[in-house]
Amino acid sequence: MDSRKRILIKGGTVLTFQSNILVCDQLDVLVEYDKIADIGKNLVPSLETEEISAKGMIVSPGLIDTHRHLWQSAFKGYASNWKLMEYLNGMLGDIAPKMTPSDVYNGNLLGALEAVNSGITTIFDWSHIMNSDEHTEAAIRGLKVSGIRAKFGYGTPGTSVWEWFFESKKSHPVNAYDIKKKYFHSDNDLVTMALGIRGPEYSEMSVTKKDIAMGRDMNLQISMHIGGGAFGPKYQGIQKLHQQGLLGSDLNFAHGNTLDDKDFQLLADYGCSLSITPEVELQMGLGLPATGRAVKHNVICSLGVDVVTATSGNLFDQMKIALQAERAIQNEKMYQNGQMSEKLTIQDLDIFKMATIGGAKTLGLEQKIGTLEVGKQADIILIDVDKLGIAPYSNPVSTVVLYAKEHNVDTVIIAGKIIKRNDKLVNQTIDELILECRLNSYKFMEPSNEKLATEKL
Repeated sequence: MDSRKRILIKGGTVLTFQSNILVCDQLDVLVEYDKIADIGKNLVPSLETEEISAKGMIVSPGLIDTHRHLWQSAFKGYASNWKLMEYLNGMLGDIAPKMTPSDVYNGNLLGALEAVNSGITTIFDWSHIMNSDEHTEAAIRGLKVSGIRAKFGYGTPGTSVWEWFFESKKSHPVNAYDIKKKYFHSDNDLVTMALGIRGPEYSEMSVTKKDIAMGRDMNLQISMHIGGGAFGPKYQGIQKLHQQGLLGSDLNFAHGNTLDDKDFQLLADYGCSLSITPEVELQMGLGLPATGRAVKHNVICSLGVDVVTATSGNLFDQMKIALQAERAIQNEKMYQNGQMSEKLTIQDLDIFKMATIGGAKTLGLEQKIGTLEVGKQADIILIDVDKLGIAPYSNPVSTVVLYAKEHNVDTVIIAGKIIKRNDKLVNQTIDELILECRLNSYKFMEPSNEKLATEKL
């Protein structure tokens, strides 16, 4: 019997979109099992319905993180002063080969719970730590145990940064077929499968072509990094994919910082999606975030955390950084032309869309999640706006984008199941998990003997 039940969320400020129109009103939300059954005023609960008071709270669609490497969750601060090449050497060169399946399980579980705790109900786990079938199973199990909705991006082994991430000649592991058959049986499951490939900036074009063909043969969404710093102009990835006739709506690209207008127009024309991870991009020298250019060209775009080795793990920070970085970019252009901006051309509402319905569209899940609508999956968060630091509030959109933090997330519901209640995760032993991750991380302090990747550039 399904353990989920009827839940009535009463008296909150519902913040969502319906038919792309902003809805912000005092409404009740009725959940039946895994779906939203009704939204309206003064809904009356039946005897078997649990009632949750949302007075003084914003009721929002769950946030959606479309690009994160969850296995790295136990290494906070390791990359706090690293640029991109140092990250590739340090994480993929030194640490990844030493990871055990247990390490991967702990990292994925810890990272997924951190995400849920901060109001993220769906995540794309771009997992390039597939060192063995046991590593893969551990990563998947960590996602499933957490209760989060996820796309598991089956990536490459983390056994050698040389072989897999520098003009690689190695094709994507064909184990992907067996993994899908063994662990992923329905698109209606909470955790589904995608493919995380290297793409033209990290593998030869013939390899990219073969990898994309495999993903399409498996009917999976395919994600790759693109336009990351100097790699973008050097490899011209979007143009090469276009020339090979490979662009399509099943392709998701992370970053896009150094793409040009022609590239963005191609992404829009072919219905490709873009995951922007502003905090890590600013630090690691990938280029200025592409938020404004993606919006300008009507590209499907969303936000991601990327790596908690260098950045915070919540999407609230990414929303704020994406908004203010784009405003800085636009203001600087005006200043360089001897002008002062009279009006901000990107609004907090644009960013809230990216974190909700934009994320759903990026993952091809807009019919299920991303907004609060009758018939959609009940992925809902309640944000307490009566706490110090966020109160008093006047604009729900700016409150979410600019002021909210993890501790403001009072309740998290995923597919009708309460995962966080009264600011506490339900049925999770967090202290033991954190202690185990801390103790295990000591063995990663000594660098490996693999040469620095910079020597090959």
